[in-house]
Amino acid sequence: MPAATVEAQERSRAFARVIGPYVATFTTVYAIRLPGGLDIVDDLFAQPALVLLLGALMLGAGLVVIGGHRSWRGPLAVTVSLFGWFVALRGFLLIVAPAAVESGAQATLLSPTGVVLARVLFGALAVMGFLLTCAGWFTKPTA
Repeated sequence: MPAATVEAQERSRAFARVIGPYVATFTTVYAIRLPGGLDIVDDLFAQPALVLLLGALMLGAGLVVIGGHRSWRGPLAVTVSLFGWFVALRGFLLIVAPAAVESGAQATLLSPTGVVLARVLFGALAVMGFLLTCAGWFTKPTA
């Protein structure tokens, strides 16, 4: 498979410069604050308009990444593209099935094993965010 064009690599790096710090920061903070997350989940889902707005924003942000980043060549490009699809899917689920998302979040936060697994997942995502940040800011495209 031929390498991605320099333009596609630059686009992947540009998305990584934005997505990387966001993911690294958000997942680190959320992993630390996870035990208190049940209150946040309850407060969020008590306001259906807020859930709909959050879902719409997430769906829109995911679609921006999907539409603006069409490359799947190389680990950086695949990671950026998968992030766009993941965010869009989460937004879609918040719009069409908020009760399912709420019950899944509550089940995770009420289970000690679920909290540990969620912290491990968020820790891994924080590392991925840091790697995206480094790849976006400090690498150069290959010819």
